[in-house]
Amino acid sequence: IPILTIFYIAFSADKNIWPHLSSTVLPGYIITTSIVLAGISIITILIGVGLAWIVTVYEFPMRRTMEWLCLIPLAMPAYIVAYAYGDLLDYTGFVQTNLRFIFGWGSIRDYWFPSVYSIGGSIFVMSFVLYPYVYLTSRAAFLRQSMTLIEVSSTLGKSSIYSFFHIALPMARPAIIIGLILVIMESMNEFAAFEYYGVDTLSVGVYITWLGKNNLGGAAQIAIFMLLFVFLLMIIEKGLRKKRSFAQNNRKLMSVNRIKLSKGRSVFAIIICAVPILIGFLFPSLVLLDFVLERILEVDAIKYADLLFNSLLLSIFAAILTIILGVFLVNTYITSNNLIIRLSVTISRLGYALPGVVIALGVIVPLITLDGLIKNALGHYFNITVGLIFSGTMIAIVYAYVIRFLTISYGTIESGFTTLNPDIAAASRVLGQSKYSTLIKIQLPIIKPALIMSALLVFVDSMKELPATLILRPFNFDTLATYVYTYASLSQIEEAALPALTIVATGLLPIILINRELVKNEN
Repeated sequence: IPILTIFYIAFSADKNIWPHLSSTVLPGYIITTSIVLAGISIITILIGVGLAWIVTVYEFPMRRTMEWLCLIPLAMPAYIVAYAYGDLLDYTGFVQTNLRFIFGWGSIRDYWFPSVYSIGGSIFVMSFVLYPYVYLTSRAAFLRQSMTLIEVSSTLGKSSIYSFFHIALPMARPAIIIGLILVIMESMNEFAAFEYYGVDTLSVGVYITWLGKNNLGGAAQIAIFMLLFVFLLMIIEKGLRKKRSFAQNNRKLMSVNRIKLSKGRSVFAIIICAVPILIGFLFPSLVLLDFVLERILEVDAIKYADLLFNSLLLSIFAAILTIILGVFLVNTYITSNNLIIRLSVTISRLGYALPGVVIALGVIVPLITLDGLIKNALGHYFNITVGLIFSGTMIAIVYAYVIRFLTISYGTIESGFTTLNPDIAAASRVLGQSKYSTLIKIQLPIIKPALIMSALLVFVDSMKELPATLILRPFNFDTLATYVYTYASLSQIEEAALPALTIVATGLLPIILINRELVKNEN
């Protein structure tokens, strides 16, 4: 429905503004988005693949610790990192203030310092937040590779660098590109960080055109370009998943036969692993923690509790609904051979690929229409006057969350179902249990860990979600994320440091669970 709505709005606009968009802002949005995505892609590949290779192939002190710490920037929403570095690297921030003090500079005319409020600054921030996606897929690919291939290359006189670029990297290429596509999709979804740094990407363009210029049709037309690009990425990703690994019968895996590094090289490896962790997580966290400690006595506890309650309420509802729908869709897909039903289930999983601002645009119009129909029907037949029921309420936000995060729930629950022995369901049916009785009494208790993981992932992503929440929220309604955005937009991030740090803390939970799964799979 949201996708069809966007196309309907775009092609049924009162005025044909395609020529105006194409001759003014649209080329700039597309060029800026392309530059940003290219820069983020290059840096995330360099960091993610490099770290995955180091922790998989080499043995050095603190390797296991670095292995999971490399994931920790995933806990940081990009917009919070952007706000933190905006404060840290600004003219009045910690870095430039201390540089002026140390070198005796009087003003900005005495030295040059790169502006973080630029395309380069946004690429820097996004890269160090999103590289773990590439790290995860690359590491999984390297773990499946055989050490024998590297050893044979070494006996032929080839260096380890040659073996990496000519053997390991080509074999891991499909997995790396899948991770990169996730990075690009997350970058397409990001809105607040780019807006804060003054970088007009397509997502910022949709927001400005819709709410800033009050041009819904123009926003929908810009959103179509985002949708077409996202669909192209999904086609590429689907093709790569079919050939994401190469057949290897040798069981001498890299993870079992790591190369032990000397003391000097071990220190170098630890430093390489630590730098992205410091930039992507520790420095922004310290900035927020410093703000919290400075203003701990000034915190409005009632306001904070209200923000926390709103965020928890929306996230819990979204988690529950996505689990229910996820179980239903997975079970339907497994048990049904109807092509239309299976296609419908597949289409329902496209939500995560859609940027939040696009989902909000596709959700609000149908809900407003539905509210109008209900209001007119109740007024005409029962003489009852009602306000907004769906649009402008928490229902709209939860609906958007479910659309966006159902993919996560479905994938996690599906992985749980694949571990079930099909004979269990068959035996239950022989004993007279119905399909749904078997599901509730037998299958769901067995896949309980997958259900918990699904709920946690959706819960955390809902806590962090900003674009859809910002656009669809009721009047005078704030969550932790929208509160942080509001004060950061006013250059007062210190006032929202505690809510920001709360979002980061909740983001650590799935990182811990993901690491446990990685260690379990490696063992």
